[in-house]
Amino acid sequence: MSNSSFTLTRRRLLAGAAGAALTAPMINRAWAADPVTINMLAWYGHAEPDMVSEFEAENNVKFVPKYYAGGDNMLALIAQSPPGTYDIILSDAEFVQQLNAAGYIEQMDPSLFPFDDFWPEYQKFPGHWADDELWSVMVRFGLLGVSYNTDTLTREEAMSYNAFWNDKVTGKLGHFDWHLPNLGQISLLMGNNDPSPFDIDDAAWDAVQEKTLSLKPQVGGYFDYGGTFASLKNGEMLAMAGIGDWITGVLQKDGAPVASVIPEEGGIQWTESYSIGKGTDKQEIVNKFIQYMLSPRGQVRSIQMAAYPGLSPTKSGWKAIQEANPAEAERSGLIEGHDQSPIKLLNEKRIFFRDIPQQQSLEDWNDFWSEYKTA
Repeated sequence: MSNSSFTLTRRRLLAGAAGAALTAPMINRAWAADPVTINMLAWYGHAEPDMVSEFEAENNVKFVPKYYAGGDNMLALIAQSPPGTYDIILSDAEFVQQLNAAGYIEQMDPSLFPFDDFWPEYQKFPGHWADDELWSVMVRFGLLGVSYNTDTLTREEAMSYNAFWNDKVTGKLGHFDWHLPNLGQISLLMGNNDPSPFDIDDAAWDAVQEKTLSLKPQVGGYFDYGGTFASLKNGEMLAMAGIGDWITGVLQKDGAPVASVIPEEGGIQWTESYSIGKGTDKQEIVNKFIQYMLSPRGQVRSIQMAAYPGLSPTKSGWKAIQEANPAEAERSGLIEGHDQSPIKLLNEKRIFFRDIPQQQSLEDWNDFWSEYKTA
């Protein structure tokens, strides 16, 4: 082959290869650099494909999760890890102040996030800000109330935490094994709603402990995340304290006869937010991911998260789910003016933000919970 023929043939090969690259993106992707690893500390589900695959593909990143259950466990995991271990931390809102005080998270830039799109009630969420400094950004929330088997209890019977003492569920009442949501619900039953079921004096705390201990004969078990799902699904438990639609919403989709209501005494809001881990060198891509999760398409994924559903703090998130899945928007009350709209319930003072104890220590509540389980 002459040099001129070789050059012409080589040019054709290169041109053909370029054309193939344009028409075969999957092949082209294989030539790309290895994805950037983002280490996430979170509740189960947040780094699963239904939540992050789109962002991973668009940004050539790979999330590596470490999952926990309960804020106490989260704090323990961070305490045992050197700075920089976690790039992004999903935290229950009530623990953000502790993350900040311990120096586990980085300050964030408010101008990067769409707070104008948030419902006003969530724009400057308690504990996420220290004066005008931002330390965490809410991405989703949900409501805790009475969760029950609809073949066993009527909705009317479930409209009070007294349902946990109903003879129909004796021996088949379960607890999600975390003290804050369970004791917060009993505190609401005892009338502690001014200012909060978590801000009670020692006399009220004594009464909450006494009332909780009276529930012991009803209890059939204490369950982690997976156990809560399974025991409600198979009918082993006929009611569950300490949870809400984040569990029963998934089971309903599977056809299980379960539901959750916000009872007359009020409900508790759980709130999940993202912070940037102290010492990470990936702040830019982490901020981009949080922006993605707060976008309408990110919120549609979040609301319908396979592991457990959540609610959106943004107006555009509500609009997006109404368009993408009207049935889910209706089921979860993400429609302005809806009877079960979380904003409506909040304004009616029927929802209280979950918090850590204000007049006792976290250890006081945790110690009592341990004693209750072994009583």
